[in-house]
Amino acid sequence: DSWSDYGSRDKPGTTLGRTVPDGNVLFPDIFHTDHLLFYERFRAYQDYILADCKASEVKQFIAEYLGKVLEPSGWQAIWRTDVFEVLVGVVGVNFLALKAVVQLSEPFLCESQDGSFTLECMQELLELKEHQILLQELWVVYDESGEFDQTALAIEHVRFFYQCIWRTWDEEEEDEFDYFVRCVEPRLRLHYDVLEHRVPSGLVADYQNLLAKCEELYEKFLNVRNSISSNDSDSEAENVSMVEGLKLYDKVEHLKQKLKLIENPLLRYVFGYQKYGSLQAKGLRPTGAKVTHVVPWTMTASLLHLLARDKLCQESCEGLEIQFHCDPLAAVNACYEGDRVIICPGHYVVDGVFCIADSVEIEGYGLPDDVVIEKQGKGDNFFDCTGANIKISNLKLVQHDAVEGILNVHHGKTTLENCVLQCETTGITVRTSAELLMKNSDLYGAKGAGVEIYPGSACTLLHNGIHHCKEGILVKNFLDEDYEAPKITMVNNMIHNNEGYGVVLVRPVMASEMKDASAQGTKGIFLFLEETRKTSKSSIPRQEQPGCVTDELELYKRAGTSEQTENNSEIANVLGATSAKKCQMHKKRLSELGFTEADDNLMSQKMFVSVEGNQFKWNGKGSFGIFLF
Repeated sequence: DSWSDYGSRDKPGTTLGRTVPDGNVLFPDIFHTDHLLFYERFRAYQDYILADCKASEVKQFIAEYLGKVLEPSGWQAIWRTDVFEVLVGVVGVNFLALKAVVQLSEPFLCESQDGSFTLECMQELLELKEHQILLQELWVVYDESGEFDQTALAIEHVRFFYQCIWRTWDEEEEDEFDYFVRCVEPRLRLHYDVLEHRVPSGLVADYQNLLAKCEELYEKFLNVRNSISSNDSDSEAENVSMVEGLKLYDKVEHLKQKLKLIENPLLRYVFGYQKYGSLQAKGLRPTGAKVTHVVPWTMTASLLHLLARDKLCQESCEGLEIQFHCDPLAAVNACYEGDRVIICPGHYVVDGVFCIADSVEIEGYGLPDDVVIEKQGKGDNFFDCTGANIKISNLKLVQHDAVEGILNVHHGKTTLENCVLQCETTGITVRTSAELLMKNSDLYGAKGAGVEIYPGSACTLLHNGIHHCKEGILVKNFLDEDYEAPKITMVNNMIHNNEGYGVVLVRPVMASEMKDASAQGTKGIFLFLEETRKTSKSSIPRQEQPGCVTDELELYKRAGTSEQTENNSEIANVLGATSAKKCQMHKKRLSELGFTEADDNLMSQKMFVSVEGNQFKWNGKGSFGIFLF
């Protein structure tokens, strides 16, 4: 059998580690099995436990696996609950119920929170349970012989599965799908991505909250459904319960789809999550003064003279308060409303997050390559901006080993001018209700999108370079009724050498597109990408008479100019059409509610789009794409 090569049954001695249980009671050591690597769990579930089973067959497959590898008796374990721990001996296994038949070990070893669980209490509790305990509540006592290695591993796999993988609604999943591929693998990958700090903490919190809410609503739905099925009468109360049950079902399905988006390693970053800045602005200083903060790498007399001439004493110096700081993060943390931070040339390495909640100005004294701020250490964010009017200029920001973008604009307006941004994950994120003005800057290296534009935001990009990212600019779905269309201005930007598209729009599939997909047998979340037309050498008409080289170059130049104009027009048209579609959807909802006249506020929600003079070159998939879900 294929299962015989898994574990250590045929090897002399144990290959597993041991760990000492916590607490005051001297329990025997237990097997250390909760440290397994991703590929070890992946292999166990795929090759030995679940294989290609359907959701309704999960329990049966697990029982068959346990019947092959689990020792039926003769081993000890610690039975752990939220209230107590007690040492038990296993005398049998009920494989179909995934339970062990146990009895209390001698001597009696038990530890509880209040010390009230005596020998008599535990014996009475076991009798009520018919001496059968869930296997995932047992931690196998360590044995050097290796005889119980597979038993310990098998119970660890069952425990991990029901704690981290299984959902109470999984049994109702459609059986034509492979359960391992559809549910186990994405959830397992998400678990290890979280452990290895590859998922933003905000997204982890969102997932946990969604999961808890979905479990709560699903339990309510089951209660309502059971109350209906147990009552055969056609009463008004039952009709009300049916309506309530349908509403709960829709809510559960909506939450399940959100969970699946986060579980999918690609879609979790495409759709992102709503993170609201909890930063509190300090406001004005109690004295009402505004301070200029200076951060020198090293201060010399000549540098101080130049600073005084160029930055500090341009107008009146009287009453000017100056504070000196050793690093940029300390300077920003000391700021109040209206303060200014001047960073002198140097390479500054910081271990922390720039949280800017007040209207402040941060500028480098010199060229961006001369004033470098590098992020050190793991962390979610680099720059978090929630101030009403923030300006950052003449800086080079370098990000390493991150799980979130280099700059997040959560609220207010942030202006980024003459900066260089060397990214790690995504680049700049403009959240709902926030505004970004980025000009004369260079952004590169993002493993996601260089700039992410959320619904209801305003983003102005002027004379920038966005290159060598996964995607250049990503416009999030704004067709949801809760969101307003974003306002987007893109003028004279150079968007080039991105792995995917120069600009990507994310939106849901329309009803007509869904019908086409159904006709083709497409199910679930799927992806379509529209690629813009590309001009190639073969598309350029040749002259009948051979001309000089300059004439041929002029033809290429005209063709390239025509293509760039077409790209700008196509992006503006598609974004504008999508915005118009939102207006139509909104008007339809209003008419369904009885409002027949168009609302002026509704018409003002149409997306403002200005896309002119941008150049798109050498992007892997084209200038513009649409991501349909």
